[in-house]
Amino acid sequence: MDIREKSLKKHYEWNGKIEVVSRVKIDTKDDLSVAYTPGVAEPCLEINKDYEKSFELTRRNNLVAVVTDGTAVLGLGDIGPEAGMPVMEGKCALFKEFADVDAFPICVRSKDVDEIVNTIYMISGSFGGINLEDISAPRCFEIERKLKEKCDIPVFHDDQHGTAVIVAAALINALRVTKKKIEDIKIVVNGAGSAGIAITKHMFNIGAKNITMVDRCGIICEGMEELNSEQKYMATITNREHKKGTLADAMKGADMFLGVSAPNIVTKEMVKSMAENPIVFAMANPTPEIMPDLAKEAGAAVVGTGRSDFPNQINNVLCFPGMFRGALDCRATDINEEMKIAASYAIADLVTDDMLSAEYILPDATDKRIGKAVAQAVIKAARETGVARI
Repeated sequence: MDIREKSLKKHYEWNGKIEVVSRVKIDTKDDLSVAYTPGVAEPCLEINKDYEKSFELTRRNNLVAVVTDGTAVLGLGDIGPEAGMPVMEGKCALFKEFADVDAFPICVRSKDVDEIVNTIYMISGSFGGINLEDISAPRCFEIERKLKEKCDIPVFHDDQHGTAVIVAAALINALRVTKKKIEDIKIVVNGAGSAGIAITKHMFNIGAKNITMVDRCGIICEGMEELNSEQKYMATITNREHKKGTLADAMKGADMFLGVSAPNIVTKEMVKSMAENPIVFAMANPTPEIMPDLAKEAGAAVVGTGRSDFPNQINNVLCFPGMFRGALDCRATDINEEMKIAASYAIADLVTDDMLSAEYILPDATDKRIGKAVAQAVIKAARETGVARI
C-alpha cells in the first residue's frame, strides 16, 4: 500500500481529523448555571462594555480560522471548497499538535474577492487570527490585503508567507554551509505565483540584492504584457540587469535556484552552468524541478525540496504553528515583516554549528522546539514594532 492509498484508508477510518472538546464539566445544575444560563450573562455584559474582554472570557484568544475557497489546493488546482476540507482539517491538526493552537476549517463557496473578504470579516469576531490557505493567485493577494485593512486580528496567507519564512531560514543556513553572503549572491526564482512572489519579497527583506524571477513567459522584466498586477510590480524590483530569455539563460552564473513551479524542468546542464557550490531548492510537489541526486551530480552544494523522503525538507509546518502561537499570545493586531524575519532567524538558529551540514540545514518538522522558539521571536518583534496589545 503506497502513502496515498494508506492516507485514503485512514481518512475513512478517522471520519475527520479534528473535533470539538469541551473545556468544562457539566455534571450538576450548578455547573449548568455557571457555564450557561443564567450565569453566562455576566461575561456577555463584560464583553459588551469592553470588546478586549472577548479575548479573556472566551476561547477566541486561542482560536484560528483556517479559510479556503478551494481554488488552489495542493497541486490539485481548483477542486472546490469541500474537496479542500481534508487539507484544512490537516492544517488544524498541525496547529494543535505543534503549538497547542485551536483551529477550525472554514470552506467558502465563492470565488468573488469581495464576497470572500466580507464573509471572513463578518465571522472574524469569533477568532484570534485568520490563516488563509490554498487560494489561487492573483486573487489571494487582494483578499489578504483587504482583510488586513478591515480586521483587527492577524491575517496570514500561509502559502505565501509561511513558505517565505521557511525558505529564508533554509537559505540562511545554506549560506553558512557554502560560506557565501546573501548580499553577494545571484538568485533565480522560477514560478511567479503567490509563493514565488512572497519568497522573493522576503529574501529582499533579509538582505538579498540580486534576484531574477522566471515564469512560463520566460525571465520577468518590465514592459511584459503577460504579467498580472503583482508580477508587474515584481518586475520593477527584480532583474535589475534587465536580462531576457529562458530559465536556462537566467540560471547561468546564479548562486541559488529556487523552484516553486513544475516538475523536471531543470536539467543537470542548467545546474552545471550555475556558480561554484550552488544552492538548489527544488520545491515543486510531489515531483521537484530536478531530483536531488541529479542536482548533486551536477555540482549542487546544498539541495532542498518540499518532500519528507529527502534531506532538507522545506515545510511550512516549521512556521505557521509558532507564528500564530506568538501572535495570539501577545494579542497582535497584525503579522508584519519584522515578525516574519524574526521567525526565519529563530528557525535557522535551531540548527547549531555542530548540527549543520549540507544534508541538515533545517530542524526536523517534528522538532518540538520549533513552535516555542518561533513564538518567542514573534512576540519580541511584535512588541518592538507596536502591533502587540499585551
